This record gives sequence, C-alpha cells and structure tokens, in this order.
Amino acid sequence: MSDDGQHGLTLIALIGSVFSPYYAWSRQRGQADPLDHCAINVALYGRNGKRWAMTERGRTSLHRTGDSLTIGPSALAWDGDALVIDVDEIAAPIPARIRGRIKVHPEAINTQDFALDADGRHRWWPVGPVSRVEVELKHPNLRWSGPGYLDSNRGSEPLEDAFQGWDWSRAELKQGAAILYDVRTREGRGPGAELALRCDHRGQLDRFDPPPRVPLQTTRVWRIGRGTQSEPGHETRVVDTLEDTPFYARSVIESQLLGEHATSVHESLCLDRFSSTWVRTLLPFRMPRIAR
Repeated sequence: MSDDGQHGLTLIALIGSVFSPYYAWSRQRGQADPLDHCAINVALYGRNGKRWAMTERGRTSLHRTGDSLTIGPSALAWDGDALVIDVDEIAAPIPARIRGRIKVHPEAINTQDFALDADGRHRWWPVGPVSRVEVELKHPNLRWSGPGYLDSNRGSEPLEDAFQGWDWSRAELKQGAAILYDVRTREGRGPGAELALRCDHRGQLDRFDPPPRVPLQTTRVWRIGRGTQSEPGHETRVVDTLEDTPFYARSVIESQLLGEHATSVHESLCLDRFSSTWVRTLLPFRMPRIAR
C-alpha cells in the first residue's frame, strides 16, 4: 500500500488465489491445481473514486523465474534493488482499465518470516517493511510517490481451514513503521500469532508488547467486525473505509503506538463469511475468470 495523502494503491500477486471461489469449487471436486488459479489484484483509491481489479487466469497465463512473475498481461520483476510492476488490468464490476508502472524501493530487505499458526503451515514474510513507492499510471492518468510496504504470505492449506480471521495493520512512524498481526485460529488448531513489530530503516524487526485490544466500529454495509491494538488514554478510530465487502474490510485508522500518534492501513478478514455458500456465489461479479 502506498499513500501520498490523496491517493493509495494496493497490489497483490496471487498463485493459488486464496480468495478465489473457483479454486474453492475445484478443491471440493478434488481437482485443485493452484497454478490454475492465479490473479493480480490491484485496488486504486483517490479523490475521484476507486478502481478494483482481480481477474483470475489459468496456468498457461503464468510464467515464473527466480526474479520475475508474469500473470496474463501484468508482470513483476526485480531490477537491482527495486521491484518493478507493470500492470494492465480491467476493473470490475464496472469495466475500466488500470495500466501503468509501479516501482517499490525497499529501504532494506528483511530476511525473517513468521508462523501465523501453531503448526507453521502458514507463514508471513514482511520483505520490505519500510519502502518507497513510485506510481506512474496511464489509465487513469496519475503519478505520485510515497511510503510503501512489501510482504509475502504462503501456506500449505486453505486459509479457512486454519483461521477464523485476523486483524492486521501497518503504521508509518517517525523512524520506520509498526506492524500488528492478530490472528484467530480454528478450535483445536492451537494459538494464532499475536505479533507487534517495530521496523527500522535498516530492515531490522524488533518485537514489542502489543497494547490492549480496542474494538472498532463494524463496517456500514456488510457489518464486518474490526479491532486493533492501541495504547490506553488515546482515541482510536476509523478514518476511512476503503473496502467494505462480505468477508473483508480495508480501512485507514488512527491510534497510538510506541508513544506516537499513528495512522495505519488496516485490514479485517472474516473467513467464516468467506466460507459461506452465499458469499462465494457473489464473488464472481468482482472476480471474473479467464480460463487460459
């Protein structure tokens, strides 16, 4: 996510798309091939509205090397110390092109990853917790730069098998960033991760004791529950809701962390909702599939 105060952008490259209804239906039939369910998810936010794209594609649209990834018309590749992303996607449900180039410049690469569950089947790697992002889009015509973030998740089973959901957030601090990850696991799966990390400009990650949990207001349309951790005696609030979906919310929140007033990008995920038949029936309207 990058945000210059007026614009924001989130981009996720998915192999074995964890939120794909098509992948879930394939698993039910016993025919699941993760390489046949790939997508580039891009969400663009600005004063003139937003564009959101997540077109799923089959394995013939996937090409990988040690330092590059291509899914359909979009591609990611390392060029020196920068991750260069060329995006060419069509938004849904109202078609609109999202096309241009994004460069992510991590100030340092962190080499430590973290287990999100007791069995270590799901891991999270904050690759570039403190980064700078340059955005040059042709469609729509936008250009800006600002602070950003780069991470990676991987797992050996469906998310909904291990977790009920989680709350995650990243706050820009005067000297680096703070990341909170509060995971709720399924009964019998052991404790989930409760991570509070301070990240400096050298890529060093240090744990700190997470502040008390604070509830946030539910989303207006789909009533997704949200929560975070914040130091007592300070107001914690939702500034803006960027995504209000049946199983996921992305928000901008204000809180107090490590003695600083912090503005965070925040996400809440409800995997019980995602697993329901009615939600998976709705998803193709936002997540079309090209089966090649």
